[in-house]
Amino acid sequence: MNNLQLWQRYQDWLYYHEGLGLYLDISRMRFDDQFVNHLKPKFDKAFQDMEALESGAIANPDEGRMVGHYWLRAPELAPNEAVKAEITQPLTMIAEFVKKVHQGTIKPPTASKFTDVLSVGIGGSALGPQFVAEALTDTFPPMAIHFIDNTDPQGIDRILTKIGDRLKSTLVVITTKSGGTPETRNGMLELKHAYEVKGLAFEPHAVAVTMPGSKMDQLATNWLARFPMQDWVGGRTSELSAVGLLPAALQGIDIQAMLAGAKEMDQATRVKDIKTNPSALLALAWYYSGNGKGEKDMVILPYKDSLLLFSRYLQQLVMESLGKEKDLDGNTVYQGIAVYGNKGSTDQHAYVQQLREGVPNFFATFIEVLDDGRKIPLELDPGITSGDYLSGFIQGTRQALYENNRDSITITIPQVNPRTVGALIALYERAVSFYGSLVNVNAYHQPGVEAGKKMAASILDLQSQVQTVIKETNSPLDLATLAEKAGSPQAVEAVYKIVRHLAANGRHVSLDGDLSNPSTLKISAS
Repeated sequence: MNNLQLWQRYQDWLYYHEGLGLYLDISRMRFDDQFVNHLKPKFDKAFQDMEALESGAIANPDEGRMVGHYWLRAPELAPNEAVKAEITQPLTMIAEFVKKVHQGTIKPPTASKFTDVLSVGIGGSALGPQFVAEALTDTFPPMAIHFIDNTDPQGIDRILTKIGDRLKSTLVVITTKSGGTPETRNGMLELKHAYEVKGLAFEPHAVAVTMPGSKMDQLATNWLARFPMQDWVGGRTSELSAVGLLPAALQGIDIQAMLAGAKEMDQATRVKDIKTNPSALLALAWYYSGNGKGEKDMVILPYKDSLLLFSRYLQQLVMESLGKEKDLDGNTVYQGIAVYGNKGSTDQHAYVQQLREGVPNFFATFIEVLDDGRKIPLELDPGITSGDYLSGFIQGTRQALYENNRDSITITIPQVNPRTVGALIALYERAVSFYGSLVNVNAYHQPGVEAGKKMAASILDLQSQVQTVIKETNSPLDLATLAEKAGSPQAVEAVYKIVRHLAANGRHVSLDGDLSNPSTLKISAS
């Protein structure tokens, strides 16, 4: 196409939401009208599936759960009064609690006020709050926020060292739906120990965000507060529940504006017409690019520093939702879309070279922000500001990719603020749901995650057996014998990795022999 034809295609496929000031441009995806018509029956079904979902249908048959994160920003749509109360009551609790924390009415035992928030969670309990904190926190927020989102001892120590003496004025938010997530439990125990080392009680500094009746809910009865998670909200769609709203509110972020933006986008994405529904347009573009099989990766390129973590947030939302071995009919399909990203124009000096000329195994999504964020622009060249350079780079990269047959989507928002961030979250949540329906997978379960957890638990059980054998055996053992005595003769490699880790950390295990030849090693207590 020549430039005038591209300009016409841009106008033909441009979506604009007047209330949010949001533009969506899929004109640089090379689908044609025949492709759209071919997908129309699939979209008719996707619209029906979405209507059933929001009406309270069981969307996760594996667990017998409804999926109702859309109700979080529209309680009036909840299927009954009980569910409606599960939405409105936590919002009231959050508002009252945060007000008292900021005023100093709720305060730690040995300080006049809470100064910091330490959020402990993993997956959806961390990625959403981290993204929102990076995107929306003021330069000088009422409370600084920190995250422990892994069970890495060095990473935990690094955060604790950074907080230092302010631990006594730090509010700890432990987020876990079931209370049984090992990484979150470990973070809680590490922090409890850190408080005890400083002669402080942990409980007056701690709040829990968890499902009523969970292990964590029962454990936290004497904590400062407990906030409920809903059974019908999954981790990767929980940012607009207490999971994300509590830490955001503590940082001074306007959570009502986030909810309002998401609600407005939800209304726009309920339209049962592909061309006037922005989430449907996204799903259409994803399906086209990957041939309905995820054959191309999704590269997220936000041209704004504050949106740096958007790609990480979308990794979980998209990949955990769509990465499935089986479809809803039990067929082996290996579905999914890989997601990665960096920020512009950093990407210009990082991997745009490969995007432009390397393997064409991706489609790009540019996130453009119109407002440069400066009241008084500084001209670096006559009539040209830093923001102009940024705008130029996004336009230039988009054009350079298209000219070399690499497709792209562009989303444009007026500013990065709570309302537009809420809208972006809702836009992608609905697009994932639509795409899941198009490719006939359940976007609301994650059997692969559970399988990994079970395997990790089995390794830890084996470690306990190995430690017992080493402690009770006087003479050195080779790996095969140790594995046999531990009751797992086929797990020699796992036993080797267990003892290697124990020895590296001074855990009363000694390895003697040729480290490059594990079968020669002798293992004994040290």
